[in-house]
Amino acid sequence: MQCSGALLGTTHFSSGDGGRLRVLAVTRIFPNRVEPLACPFQRRQLAALSRLADVQVLGVVPWVPGASLMGDRARVGKLCRVPAEDTIDGLHVVHPRAPYLPLAGPWLSAVNGPLYLAGLVPHLAALRRRFDVVLGAFLFPDAWAARHLARALGLPYAVKAHGTDVNVIARWPSVRALVHATLQRAGVVIGVSRPMLEALAALGAPRDRVTLVPNGVDRALFQPRSRGEARAALGLDARSKVLVYVGRLEPEKGLHELCDALASIEARAPKQFTVALVGDGSMRKTLEEKRDAGLPLVVTGARPAEEVARFLAASDALVLPSWNEGTPNVVLEALAAGRPVVATRVGGIPDVVSHERTGLLVPARDTAALARAIEQATSRSWDEDELTRAAPPGWDRSAEALLAALERARSVHA
Repeated sequence: MQCSGALLGTTHFSSGDGGRLRVLAVTRIFPNRVEPLACPFQRRQLAALSRLADVQVLGVVPWVPGASLMGDRARVGKLCRVPAEDTIDGLHVVHPRAPYLPLAGPWLSAVNGPLYLAGLVPHLAALRRRFDVVLGAFLFPDAWAARHLARALGLPYAVKAHGTDVNVIARWPSVRALVHATLQRAGVVIGVSRPMLEALAALGAPRDRVTLVPNGVDRALFQPRSRGEARAALGLDARSKVLVYVGRLEPEKGLHELCDALASIEARAPKQFTVALVGDGSMRKTLEEKRDAGLPLVVTGARPAEEVARFLAASDALVLPSWNEGTPNVVLEALAAGRPVVATRVGGIPDVVSHERTGLLVPARDTAALARAIEQATSRSWDEDELTRAAPPGWDRSAEALLAALERARSVHA
């Protein structure tokens, strides 16, 4: 397949069924054949929504000239293998190719909005008169482009924010005004936690259009299980205190602080802890080098949800020392699995983790506090029933709330 932004001649969209809402979701944060484990919360929520509404996904893929020549040496080269169309969890997904400026950063990222939109324009003819509302599922450039796409289609649009887009990207000088305008004109603005709703209002969203749609959890998969059986299946030491981290392996996730905290604990009480790092990212090689140098790390790479559930079952606690977050789904999954959470007091985490009752919260970038919390969390008993009660219901409930928000966006437009 040629990697380009060419028009897809075979794109077909449903025209609705029995008055069901017809939703066009526009997002970069969605899995594909090359990155099947990416953004599982997005896939699960939209798949659940598709049981209540007609949903089509524009899963936008970044593209740069010459990407196909890079092969697997670069992410954009790998993404050239993504098919033009696909079916994922029963969802019909079209993968437009959107040009972008790599490493644009805080001062140049505004240019990626028009480039992203340029990747959508060739699909306009196939999209007309087939939808009731457009959902932009990330503040920039996704929701910004969704706003302009919706205007071209004569439709209302909704914005759904997640975390980094609110706490970091929306505050970049080059995109701040673009995000403000996008939020101001949206039929509804959706956040996943109460602190995020306040942040969205501060960024320009009208308060009467901001609404909470919490994420869900697959309660059939994430539930209390035997710690011993899970450790045996994963080959983890039954005598060790096991912490599990799940997420991108990036500096802003607090992984340097986690390693430093673990090293300080090792200096005082060697060979008591193991930290399993489930995920992939730019720090993977560094973390593997620390493991080879003797730090008790297990670096697994990205794993499917079934294995994430097994790692959580094997753990004494989830650890998430991020600098910024929305409401990470792995926190909800850990609680559903009956495991306490050691995390930073950022974003929506304090909204779902009750300090001392369902976990321990520490300041971001505070290595000493993180080390103390790890030792405390793994040295006390926790009420498993209280932990599981703190987790949200399944994805169907989340989809019901999302549907209600999208219906509201349509009624505002009418």
